[in-house]
Amino acid sequence: MNYGKEKIAVYRTYASSLEGVRTIPESSFDGRDNTLFGLDVRVQVDGEAFLPSFSEGDNSMVVATDSMKNFVLHQAGEYDGATIEGFLEFVGSQFLDTYSQMESIQMSADEIPFEERDVPGENDFEDSGLVFRQSHNESAFGEIYLDRSEDGPVIADHISGVTDIELVKVKGSSFTDYVQDEYTTLPEREDRALHITLDIFWTYAESADALGTDPERYVPAEQVRDIAQVVFHEVDSNSIQDLIYQIGLRVLERFPQLESVSFEANNRTWIQERDLDGDAKVLKEPPRPTGFQQFSMDHSDLEEMSE
Repeated sequence: MNYGKEKIAVYRTYASSLEGVRTIPESSFDGRDNTLFGLDVRVQVDGEAFLPSFSEGDNSMVVATDSMKNFVLHQAGEYDGATIEGFLEFVGSQFLDTYSQMESIQMSADEIPFEERDVPGENDFEDSGLVFRQSHNESAFGEIYLDRSEDGPVIADHISGVTDIELVKVKGSSFTDYVQDEYTTLPEREDRALHITLDIFWTYAESADALGTDPERYVPAEQVRDIAQVVFHEVDSNSIQDLIYQIGLRVLERFPQLESVSFEANNRTWIQERDLDGDAKVLKEPPRPTGFQQFSMDHSDLEEMSE
């Protein structure tokens, strides 16, 4: 039994900057100015006090979902942090502090990403600082579960992520040595152009690290994205399964504060239409259906690789 509001579009200008994050070899990302902070928010609340609204049509304890939307928008102006997860924890805590009939709350959000545009400067092109365009590439994700306690709202569970990564590697990937039987029509490929989409999610050993109050222990989605593309560049993988495992190992190696990392990948690999001179090929879209891969791993996988 729960209810809530979703697709709450929140835009905040000149939010606090994310500064002081630890840099890693795979990424140039060292912070985010948050001049334009956009989120697509979902709120889900639980509580026995809401049962009569289902069973008896009694709405006396119901907080209208339109009020929830307005509450989220108001709190966007009060939040002084710099991360999606921090915002969700802040707003969720405010909900529980304000409405005693809410026993627990789940807050989640997809980033609405924007890219700053270049304009002519005195000697070269430079960041506008004023003009942005909405990006339709990968975006960060966060989800925070809060329960009541004697000391106030506490994080019961959490997950962070980056979704809709789309990458193509034009050579250096293969798919061979799989089961061959009467149902097999797919030819083995020693060197293929590999096209994938990828969602990556992670949890922290200490949930407070997800909020970004200690920037050195916060894992930015941009750095995880960059690890994925660097490993894709470096590794000659024999399958998408092999690829995401290698990405997971690198993420856990770079961020020991994480508890786990998980993946959902989708195979969008193009079909070869013509083989031209050298490495050149003509490719076409694959037919439906498409394959997918899911995998979760933790530091025990990293320890096994080091033995």
